Amino acid sequence: MVREFELCPGRRVGGDQPCFIIAEIGQNHQGDLDIAKRMIRMAKDCGADCAKFQKSELEYKFNKKALERPYTSKHSWGKTYGEHKRHLEFSHDQYRELKKYAEEIGIFFTASGMDEMAVEFLHELDVPFFKVGSGDTNNFPYLEKTAKKGRPMVISSGMQSMNTMHQVYQIVKPINPNFCFLQCTSAYPLQPEDVNLRVISAYQSAFPDIPIGYSGHETGIAISVAAVAMGAKVLERHVTLDKTWKGSDHQASLEPNELAELVKAIRTVEKAMGSPIKQLLPCEMACNEKLGKSVVAKVAIPEGAILTLDMLTVKVGEPKGFPPESIFDLVGQKVKKNIEEDETITEEVVVNHVKKVKC
Repeated sequence: MVREFELCPGRRVGGDQPCFIIAEIGQNHQGDLDIAKRMIRMAKDCGADCAKFQKSELEYKFNKKALERPYTSKHSWGKTYGEHKRHLEFSHDQYRELKKYAEEIGIFFTASGMDEMAVEFLHELDVPFFKVGSGDTNNFPYLEKTAKKGRPMVISSGMQSMNTMHQVYQIVKPINPNFCFLQCTSAYPLQPEDVNLRVISAYQSAFPDIPIGYSGHETGIAISVAAVAMGAKVLERHVTLDKTWKGSDHQASLEPNELAELVKAIRTVEKAMGSPIKQLLPCEMACNEKLGKSVVAKVAIPEGAILTLDMLTVKVGEPKGFPPESIFDLVGQKVKKNIEEDETITEEVVVNHVKKVKC
């Protein structure tokens, strides 16, 4: 069985635990603290387990030229990329306020640390786990330092190769055993043919001792539900209050009604996964009583006759008799009374019948 661990206080992931659903608010809050709080409340109301943001210390994530370059996109919040990012970046005090609000309403709160200094702050903030975004998955010094903090880690794998993910595993595992990988393709919005859900199975085979999950950037919920059916134990989806808002992530995000439907569908699928043991279930008894077939006499059979296959057929019978799967076992058996044509073959008419126990 896949190992499980406590991702958040009182909430384990992996094994037979329910899928942990992360509502990725990211920077879809438009730089507005009140909108951010509304989105946390929305995530909670829709049934998500965690509301997640993205925290950067911009001078540590970008060099000067990257921050100074013109940013003329329709999604821009400033003339330069630095101005744009500063508009969307909450202060440390604002993060503390958001975390407090999440705790008050009863939903877990965390953020992706988009650089090493952001991780330091999030560690100080006492988030329950670190989310490693795809852009830092092959940043091995960052991974090592983050792993050493001792908090559980959720690591996305967009833009990476299987070889890189093996290296990530080898770096993190000896330091911090409490982590999982998410299959991810870094495109917004993501087309179905680029999702590659089979990577979930490949990860499950390659890394059998850690939980595997899925971070999706597609539209709709069907693919994410399928990921859970394939065994994803952590699911992350971007969320928004309005897909038409300015910002490149909104189009690939779920609005409240979609997030609520996703959570509902996942919980339904988890129930439906059920047991690998195939057997007649109590809920099937009524149908079996009404439509279940029995072995009946194809012809009139005299007392003392030895049953042959051409004497027998299968029909819905009244009363119930031997089930169809017993027909070959009845061949060669002796009957102890006359059986009319079309009469059900019951235990009472077969000499020395010993009821076989089904295993």
